[in-house]
This record gives sequence, structure tokens and C-alpha cells, in this order.
Amino acid sequence: MNRAVLPRHHDSPTYPLGVAFQVVGGNRLSGTVRVPGAKNSILKLMAAALLAQGPTTLTEVPDILDVTIMAELLRRLGCEVVQDREAGTVVIDVPAAPGHQADYDLVRQMRASICVLGPLVARVGQADVALPGGDAIGSRGLDMHVNGLTRLGAEVSSEHGFLIAKAGQLHGASIWLDFPSVGATENLLMAAVLAKGTTVIDNAAREPEIIDICTMLVEMGATIDGIGSSTLEIEGVESLTPVTHRTVPDRIVAGTWAVAAVMTQGDITIDQGNSRHLEIALDKLVSSGAMVELLPEGFRVSMDRRPKAVDIVTLPYPGFATDLQPQFIALNAIGEGAAMVTENLFEARFRFVNELTRLGADVHTDGHHALVRGRPRLSGAPVEATDVRAGAGLVLAGLVAEGTTTVHEVHHIDRGYAGFVESLQGLGAQISRVD
Repeated sequence: MNRAVLPRHHDSPTYPLGVAFQVVGGNRLSGTVRVPGAKNSILKLMAAALLAQGPTTLTEVPDILDVTIMAELLRRLGCEVVQDREAGTVVIDVPAAPGHQADYDLVRQMRASICVLGPLVARVGQADVALPGGDAIGSRGLDMHVNGLTRLGAEVSSEHGFLIAKAGQLHGASIWLDFPSVGATENLLMAAVLAKGTTVIDNAAREPEIIDICTMLVEMGATIDGIGSSTLEIEGVESLTPVTHRTVPDRIVAGTWAVAAVMTQGDITIDQGNSRHLEIALDKLVSSGAMVELLPEGFRVSMDRRPKAVDIVTLPYPGFATDLQPQFIALNAIGEGAAMVTENLFEARFRFVNELTRLGADVHTDGHHALVRGRPRLSGAPVEATDVRAGAGLVLAGLVAEGTTTVHEVHHIDRGYAGFVESLQGLGAQISRVD
């Protein structure tokens, strides 16, 4: 049977299909690991490059599969994209008239592809974006994207599996988001910077990645007030110019390494980790018994005993990040006592619990609650990653399980973690990528 594959480029990483991570538990992790730019930011920064003709350079780019997919999507829109994996840079040269169709074969692999909707309709007056795929972690409707673009003057329809937005000249508007959606905030923000007049987005998302894209847009010539708050006021400009911009560090990757230190009773220095973006998560680790030391260029997490189970409740930023929920469930699975985990953002985030119980974890879910009773030890078994963070959580569990844990469907992990296996090996883990 023929299978469609991405065109290969000399500057694009390739990831082997049909592989798994084999983890032998029992090793204490120690050493230093460096945090790259954020997955949840770089993809939107790459989309924002569409707003200006010419070459935009992004630095601190993580070498992950999602960057490869987004680069190919931009190429199909007419951009020249060159990624230097060793230097951690991507240069996106945008033509005077980019294309406007984002095809299904790429969009289905990565939900973040929907972020080209706003910049394309603002820049070229039309965007045809296939309805997205991505992680299977629950419903993430596009109603707020559509309603916001409509208020800005776009005509939006759905035809043949594509979301189609058309506009002559977007105009400023007052937009209230029913929920502080990161994706909707980003799309509407990128559309509003080239709209005529003033746009106010109320109940906007406040994540560090939102601040990052706002910072880049201001560098490009946009006028944005209220950055970091729940109300963004954008004064539209006629055009933007390309820039060089450094991507914000990945707080979820940093948090994953912090949890790994606690679970393995290790000692890890997390270089380039921004502790201000992880205040609640790090406070929870301290409650579990860990020592957290803030450093000029990151932070250090150490643990010398079995952790205590901790309750968590996921909420939009600055609340506890849903992307760290699976890792903390894994921690609680080997912690002292019992803890309640409440998931308020994605209803299917608990899907990975079925895999974690294969390792011997005692987890019971009821709606958006999970009761985790800690056990002294887990036992290795074959498991399957259902999304990026679930995969990371299963690997962390494998690090403390007796025997060998084989994690399948690791392309999910490759989407969000650069050099995941190599980083863990450098910290002393016994892990390898196998057929």
C-alpha cells in the first residue's frame, strides 16, 4: 500500500517510524540538562512570520517533529524555510504574496497548524485551513476563533473539511472570549495587528507563550497594550517588518525534568529553566519533599527520599498547567499517601491512566477527577503513549519501575521533546530507542 510521506529536505530532521523507547528502571538521575525554546511558542512564532514580507529569524528553536511539520506547511504557502538544527535557528523568508491553503495531510498531524488562520486572513485576505488533528486529549472547538474573526470583519465558513476565512480589510472590534483559550488569543491577536482601528480582546490567555508572541509582534512594529494581562488592546498598523527573535524557554520541558528529579530521588540542574513560569508546580514539588534552589540561569531540584503524593488542580495560566498533569500523576503513583488530581481543561487527558495502571499504578478516575494511591514500586510493562505529555509521564514512570518498560507510539514524544532519549541518558537513565 502506498503511503504519503513528507518531502525530505536536507535541513529537516527525520524520525524513525515503528520505534519505541525501552526504559530500564532503578537509576537515580543527576547532572545538568538544558531547556530549549518552547514547543507551544515556536510554532506560533513561525506562523507570525507570515505577517511580514522578508526573512524572519527565530533562535532557541527546539529540534522537534512539530517544527519540521510547521516548516513544511510554510513551504507549501510559498515561504523558503531553512532550519539549522545545531545552531537552533529557523529562517523563514516570506514572499510578497503567500499562499492561503493549509493542507489536511499536515494539519491533521499537528493542531497548532490552525494558528496560520489569523495571519493569513490578515495578510492576504483569505485562509483555507483544514480542520486540525493533533493530540487526542479532548474537545478543543474552534468556535472562539471563528466568532472572533467574524467580529473583525471576516466571513468564515466550513467546506469540504476546510475552515475558510475571507476578508477585504479587517477592522478593530471588542472581543470577549468565553474561556482564556491560548489558540484563540493567538489567532485573533495575529489578525488584529493588521486590522484597521483598535481591537480589545478580553479574557485573553496569559501564558508565557502569549507574552512571547506579543513581544515578537511588537518587535515587528505592532502596537499592543496590556501584555501579560487578561485584556489586550491592539492598535492596527498597515504593515510589519521581519525581525530576529529568541524563543521563550519551554516551561513544560523544564517541569518534566523537575518531576524526573523528584521521582528518581535525584539531583538535576535545569539550565535555562524559568522558575517564574513554574511557581505552582515547583511549590508542589517542595510539598512532596523536594529541595528547589533558584540559580541565575535556571534552577536545581534535588530529592533524597520517597516523595509525598500531592493534590493538583489544572487551570489556565497562572494556574497549574494541564501539560504537567500526567507527569504529576506518575509522581503520585509512587508517592506516599493518596492524592486527588482534578483536570479542568481537557476531558480526555486521563486516557493515559489506563496505560499507567499496566505498570501497577493505583489510579481511579471519575469524570474530571483522578484518585491516585501511591505504591512503593511499579513494575515494567509495554505501554502506549496517547499524546505528548502522556508519553513523557509513562517514561518517567518507567524510570522508577522494576524491570523494563517499553513505551510505544513515541512519535508523540518526539513532537514535544528535543533529544529526549539523549537528555535522559546524559542524566544517567537507562533508556534507548529500539525497533
